[in-house]
Amino acid sequence: MRAGAAGRAIARAMAMDEATWRRHASPWSVWTRVPILPALALAIFSRAWIGWWALLPVALLVVWTFLNPRVFAPPRGPPGWATRAVWGERLWLARHERPVPRHHAEAARRLTLASGLGLPILAYGLIALDGWATVAGTILAAGAKLWFVDRMVWLYDEAGEGRFTLDL
Repeated sequence: MRAGAAGRAIARAMAMDEATWRRHASPWSVWTRVPILPALALAIFSRAWIGWWALLPVALLVVWTFLNPRVFAPPRGPPGWATRAVWGERLWLARHERPVPRHHAEAARRLTLASGLGLPILAYGLIALDGWATVAGTILAAGAKLWFVDRMVWLYDEAGEGRFTLDL
């Protein structure tokens, strides 16, 4: 599955309709999603200490991941960094219908690849209960994702300046 197809599949699985995207653009939604991957890694790793009880925080985090873009009110006022990041992500996901500038496409692909490279390291760490691999994989996956999100702000800002078509 190509990276673009994976992103669209994730968006479909999250059932992100127009109202959900507006709510997800809330800074509260964005900033409360940031710790989900580290918290999920810790929850899975905690099986070493609490056994099957680790499934409880894992399940809660999975539910929170789905509910998060639905529970906050849409942002009001001028869009801040987090809101612009979400709108930029929407532009990125629609890039097959409305192409984005090449410099953003290349950067986004590389950051997605870097984030993806962190996942097998993280998975190994969680399976082997290797703390260093778990931390390294989490930092690589989450760090590259945050850098990607920052790049989406740049994409949105360039679209808003009229450097290419902005149609949300």
